[in-house]
Amino acid sequence: MRGPADAAVVFLVLTACLCGGPHLCAAARSQPLNERPIIGVLAQENLADDHFARGSSYIAASYIKYLESAGARVVPIRINLTEEEYIKIFNSINGLLLPGGDVDIQTSQFSRAARIFYNLALKANDAGDYFPLWGTCQGFQQLSVLTARKNLLTLTKTKAVALPLVFSPAAQSSRLFRNFPKDVLQSLVNENITSNFHSWSLSMQNYSRNAKLKRFYRVLSTNSDGEKEFISTMEAYRYPFYAVQWHPEKSPFEWIDKPGMVHTVSALRASFYTGSFFVSEAMKSQHRFSNPVEEDRALIYNFSPVYRGSNAIFVQNYYFD
Repeated sequence: MRGPADAAVVFLVLTACLCGGPHLCAAARSQPLNERPIIGVLAQENLADDHFARGSSYIAASYIKYLESAGARVVPIRINLTEEEYIKIFNSINGLLLPGGDVDIQTSQFSRAARIFYNLALKANDAGDYFPLWGTCQGFQQLSVLTARKNLLTLTKTKAVALPLVFSPAAQSSRLFRNFPKDVLQSLVNENITSNFHSWSLSMQNYSRNAKLKRFYRVLSTNSDGEKEFISTMEAYRYPFYAVQWHPEKSPFEWIDKPGMVHTVSALRASFYTGSFFVSEAMKSQHRFSNPVEEDRALIYNFSPVYRGSNAIFVQNYYFD
């Protein structure tokens, strides 16, 4: 005979199934949490005007700090590796963050690597192997292109502006937002605390006209530049894939003094809860490195960031050969 505790477990499993779909339910319910998550951050080609650049690629340190402050360790993932090398990394890490930046999201080495990891994550989650993806700004755009299999982005006037989110009806029950404190959600709606530094956006019009995107992603929030309504937050229906067009990592870790940068308590709390959510998703992944030595060699601790100045768009960068 089942007691109250058993009933509670059944309820939680059923809730996960209803809210997350069969892939999320099957993958998340059967394994204990991994309390030592390691998340990969994908590097990208150096910017042409970066006078501090070394090697061929970089990762802004703010993305590393964003994940570390939420309880994860980080592995930098270089571009120009073989598919076999990416598969080995995929099987060793517990999630992947695709950062913002300025590369071609169809022809760059960044986009090539992102496509490999995206397809691996689809296959893994279909098999019950939980693996989350997160895209910020350019990472959001990259995920939209990978899912739609075409570039549906449109120009918007959203360079260096802080905006409040306009939540969709789906946001309240979404995996991403449903456990946020009410005051944080209210701040996201009522205050200009989401930093936008993008020229390209996925408009609601283009999303609505594309069957692949509509079937795959649930729209959680939108924004407007005064002329075009665009998606600012979305999550996949059946996969642990999340995308924000705004920059939660900038508020606590970037210090350039320009419009769009926000350092209020509300902005910092919003950053913390987004980062904590993604790390909690990575804890559901059971991937492991084959041995401790290999793990140690892969971690970001083996690299030193370069200080680029408080007036740089990225205060610190990691550079890679």
